[in-house]
Amino acid sequence: MERVLLHACCAPCSAAILEWMMANGVQPYIYYCNPNITPREEYEHRRDELKRYAERLGVPFEEAPYDHEAWLEAVRGLEGEPERGKRCLECFRYRLMQSARRAQELGIEIFTTSLASSRWKSLEQTTEAGNEAAETVSREGASVAFDARNWRKGGLQERRQQLLKEMQFYNQLWCGCEFSRRKEEEN
Repeated sequence: MERVLLHACCAPCSAAILEWMMANGVQPYIYYCNPNITPREEYEHRRDELKRYAERLGVPFEEAPYDHEAWLEAVRGLEGEPERGKRCLECFRYRLMQSARRAQELGIEIFTTSLASSRWKSLEQTTEAGNEAAETVSREGASVAFDARNWRKGGLQERRQQLLKEMQFYNQLWCGCEFSRRKEEEN
């Protein structure tokens, strides 16, 4: 059975992907790496929802260290960028680089991200960040590949909505960083 590390942002974005993986001979390993999410209570709420679902499915779940200050440093100077702008690309680069390194440490040759399931995120940016992370980490050691699949296709967007209701997931309306929340509150 193929193992794939899933960088997962939240339960609503990850549930249909996890279901698809398990139905298609893929053994997922959830890596919750989201230092962009603030405040800490929001981060923990999203983590706990995802962990609850992972336990229900019997899927391994790992939480990366929460270092919001390091994330802020990674996106410094891009705070005023719009959603899907340069800040988002740098955020994806930061989180997917950590995910690629963790996959390599675990001996998992493929990683992907639930960010590619969100209609609010740019597939081009997630693909660029994932491919860059895979190339960088592969140069440093064992080969790791990024699965740039569009997790919105093949009925997964519709299944996401069904699971959201069935599982009564907490469903946030912004990505989690203070900059996107500020923009959401302005609208």
